[in-house]
Order: sequence, then C-alpha cells, then structure tokens
Amino acid sequence: MRKNIFILVLLFAIISISSQKKQPNVVFILADDLGWSDVTLYGKTKLYETPNLERLAARGVTYTRAYAASPLCSPTRASILTGQTPARTGVTAPTAHLGNVKLKASLNRGTGPANKAIILESVTRLDTKLPTLGKQFKKAGYQTAHFGKWHLGADPYSPIQHGFDVDIPHWSGPGPAGTFVAPWRFKNFKEKYAKEHIEDRMADEAVSWLRKIDKSKPFFMNYWQFSVHAPFDAKETLKKYYSTKVDLTDAQHSATYAAMVHSMDDAIGRLLDELDRLGLSKNTIIIFTSDNGGNMYNAVTDILPSGEKYMAAPTSNRPLRGGKATMFEGGVRVPTIISYPGVTYPGTISDVLIQSTDFYPTLLNLASLKMPENHAIDGIDITETLKGKDIKRDGIFTYFPHQPGVPDWLPTSISVHAEDWKLIRLFHQGDNFKHDYLLYNLKWDVSEHNNLVKVYPKKVAALDKLIEKHIKETKAIVPIPNSKFDVSKYKPENIGKQNGGLKGKKLEIN
Repeated sequence: MRKNIFILVLLFAIISISSQKKQPNVVFILADDLGWSDVTLYGKTKLYETPNLERLAARGVTYTRAYAASPLCSPTRASILTGQTPARTGVTAPTAHLGNVKLKASLNRGTGPANKAIILESVTRLDTKLPTLGKQFKKAGYQTAHFGKWHLGADPYSPIQHGFDVDIPHWSGPGPAGTFVAPWRFKNFKEKYAKEHIEDRMADEAVSWLRKIDKSKPFFMNYWQFSVHAPFDAKETLKKYYSTKVDLTDAQHSATYAAMVHSMDDAIGRLLDELDRLGLSKNTIIIFTSDNGGNMYNAVTDILPSGEKYMAAPTSNRPLRGGKATMFEGGVRVPTIISYPGVTYPGTISDVLIQSTDFYPTLLNLASLKMPENHAIDGIDITETLKGKDIKRDGIFTYFPHQPGVPDWLPTSISVHAEDWKLIRLFHQGDNFKHDYLLYNLKWDVSEHNNLVKVYPKKVAALDKLIEKHIKETKAIVPIPNSKFDVSKYKPENIGKQNGGLKGKKLEIN
C-alpha cells in the first residue's frame, strides 16, 4: 500500500514538473529604416522579396497597424528597451554617436529666428540607471546577447552596461562601419573573407552563440540588423539579379535597395533555420519590427542590365505619405510580426493598434517576470493580440520635437493615434504662437491628404486632451514660443519640401 502511494506521489510530482512550462526564449529582430511597404507582407511591393518574413508570418501574427515610437531610430530603440516614449526618456534624436554626453533633454536656445518654436536638444545616451529589457532578463537568469546596431551610446553606455553578456560587433555608430560589404572599418572586428557582407557575418555570430549557450537555460537575443540603413551598397550578384526586375515606372525601383532587403531577409532565414535545427523554436518568442519608416530622401546610383546608370530614391512608402524623419504614416508605421508557438495562431492578421513601447511589458509578462518598481511604462501588455483578440487603449503617442528637412517634414510636433484617427499637434505654429493641428482619419485616408481639422473640431479637442495628458504624465520638455522669431525670415511655404537629397546634396539623417 505504501509502495503504491509512493508511486502515485512520484507520478504526480513528475506530471507537475513537466506541466510547468519552461520560460520562453526571446529573439528580438529589429530592422533599421525598413518601411511598411518594403516587405511582401502587405502586398505593397512588386520588386522586393522577403520569403523568410513570410515564413515567420506563417507562424504567428502580422500587425497591419504597428508603429515605431519615433520616425528616427535611436528614440525607437530606447522605447523598446524601456517601454517608455521619447517624451519620457528624452531620447528624441539619433545623436548617440556624437561626442557630447547628455542625459537630460533641454531647449535649444540657439534655435534660429525663422522658427516659431524652440527646438529641443535630445538626450544622447541611454541612461544606465534605467531597468532595460537586457537587465531584466539577465537578472532573471537569462543568457543575453546583442548582435548588430545599437546607436544608444558607446562604453559606458553600450549593450554590455545594459544587461547583455555579449555585444558584437560592439559598435556605437549610426550604421555599419563604412560599408555593408567588407572591408569594414569596425574597431577590433574584421571580415573573415573578402567582400563578406555584415548581415551574413551577424547571422554567423548569432548562430555560433546559439550553438554554444546552455540549452537548459533560457536566452534573450537582440538581433538588431544594420540593414537597410545607409550607406547603400549590396552584393553585386544580388544587385544584378534585381536590376533585371526593375520597373522604372514603379516608385520602388532601386536594385541596390532591393538587394539590401534580400540580404536582411536571408539573415532572418539563417536564424529561423538554426532555431529549428536546435529544437528551440517551439519555446521561442520571435519579434520582428523596424525602428522607423523607409528612407525616401537619399540618392542611390544603380545600373540597368543594358549598362545604363540611373539614380533612384532608396525606396517609396506608398500608399503611405512621407518616410523616415517625418510624422506622417510613412515615417512611423512599420512592418511587425510576433511568433510564439502555442500562443500565436499561425498566419493571423491583426489590425490592432500597437507601438514599440508595448514590447517591454508584453515580453516581461510572457516570461513571467515582474515589472520593475518605480519605472513608469507607457506601453501596454499586448498578449491578448497574440491570440487574435482586441485590446483597449486611449491611444499611442509619437513625440518628435525636431524638423529635419526631408520630404513631408513638419515643424516640431507630437501626435496621437486613437482608433482610426490621428491628430498631429504642431507646437506654436498658429496665430499668436498657438498650436496648429492636422487631423486625419486613416481608415478613409491612409495617405493623409485631407486635413479634417475644420470638419471635426470636437475630435481635435478630444484628441488634444490626450496629447496634453501624455505630456504631463511623462514630464516632457516641450518646445516653447521662440522669442527671437522674425516673421520676415519665416517661410511657411518651405514646410514639407525636400532640402537636398535627389535634387541636391546628400542629407545626413541618422
């Protein structure tokens, strides 16, 4: 009898232990400057090929309305790691590669007299006091690694100081060091063979790390790609292949950019293959997203099969308006997939509104980790969307108190997306320095051509209250009226017009 009881107790113990699901692994894949229309997920491109993203999408949820927290990279990267918007972190511009260390945002008193509002000076490093995702997972016993672009500060603000055991290539610049195709100019990180592609190498390094780690312990991997940021270069074989597919009447017609997207997708395929081979896929959360919209303003020289040279913008975000560094949809709406076998239903399409700030609370929840104390989080847990369900939220906020002269640029601004509506507040651009506004219904007008401010004044007021609430909650440093403003130097007709780019000098917007 005692023997039978002992066997039953043992069986219950074994069943109990086996029923406890092991903590999930996490692979966070972040593309750089990849636009919503740059992938085959949404049926908006005829030129680019992303079969491995299609493969990942077949395993999980593809989001049609996912947004970066900023139209530029570093602010979005900080939002992913902290769950906070740029309004709260103060990281509002990609200046982390510059020499000045600045940990608190401030007003730029040097703003010129042609501006009605004073522009901000961004925080230039991600403060190591913040409880970043890397730190939270490492503290929980996870094996952690960062591969690729960082752009949130060199030592002592590198991935190593933010919770990552491994950081390759340990580079703080805004893009790859000089080129995608070796020889590179990374410090203490050299190519293994002539013309090695940095994305191939990053995939090799990530795969090698996966093979070496303790498989009995969970891991958190940041796989933050250099692709498809400038400089615009790619493998010659791929450039020649895509040159045969180019249709010069299509807004997307750069063979070089198409080749860059191809290499990006190949690297993702390498990761998926290795996770499958190692038997890790079933317990691994994979997030794929981009840090901002596609780059429309630089110039790329390409060659047709006939040998004729032509100049093209890197990409087009059509039907979305604008691109990287703009507050319009092309600058902030990004391709996004989340796969978590057993939780996500394969091949799901979700129209739920989500933002890069949401990944922080969602990942901690899925890993059964506690939220850090005394750390405000602007994102929300979107776990229910993984199951195909809707979620309720007041809105998502994009804070961009800068005005780089790219196509469709706007003065310093903040926006809110709420349901199908989007309101952009232009700081102090109206009469007597009052705020000005742009209102769009994205369900009716995804290309943002019809400003509905005068048609729906009550909607403007309601959404502006949400903006004001977010500003107060985040204690954001916001633009103020410029006392040096000189109306004789003010040229509102230039707002939204491209400076440089295809018609002039190369623009440097990191």
